[in-house]
Amino acid sequence: MDASILAPIKELYDLWNSVYPHLTKHIGEVYGRRDGHVLEIGPFCGTVFPMQAQGIGGCFSIAAFPSGMGDFFRKEAEQLNIANTIQIVESNASLAGIAEYSIDLVIFRGALFFPSLFRVDFSAIYRVLREKGIAMIGGGFGKYTPQEVIDAIGERSRDLNLRIGKTEMTADVLREDVKSGKIPGYAEIVTDGGLWVIMKK
Repeated sequence: MDASILAPIKELYDLWNSVYPHLTKHIGEVYGRRDGHVLEIGPFCGTVFPMQAQGIGGCFSIAAFPSGMGDFFRKEAEQLNIANTIQIVESNASLAGIAEYSIDLVIFRGALFFPSLFRVDFSAIYRVLREKGIAMIGGGFGKYTPQEVIDAIGERSRDLNLRIGKTEMTADVLREDVKSGKIPGYAEIVTDGGLWVIMKK
């Protein structure tokens, strides 16, 4: 990956360390389980680490892309002393290297807003989900992140996202995608704590 893109992504990861525990609470509430295989995908991972620490899920993986993000998350896992308990796969938006029907919870942050980096492959996400699996796809601070945490990082976060190429996405566009069948399975649009597509298999 171009260093001009990788550097702000890494800075965003560090910047959001104060958000991840609160966002994890939101994701855990949507998931509603303490077991299962949890997969976080893309370049904006970060919640899978506190999910493991909080015991939300039984095993944990990252499908990292674009190129360069796999090594970044491996180093982070090593620093957290959990390199042996989380699988990190070099992947892509089609989830190469992730087995069909193998995942109970997919988390894909930043999924809807960076078309210059990747396009969301909803069918690939649906393919890797097990029966009754859930995917949380979108972005935002989550509904439990305190306002003071958001205020502390909001401006810098916006600047970095724009440098990476963030574009706008609306709930209305997503609803049309659901109606057109672009998003398979059962899907609902959630705007509490961001903009998220909740897919269920």
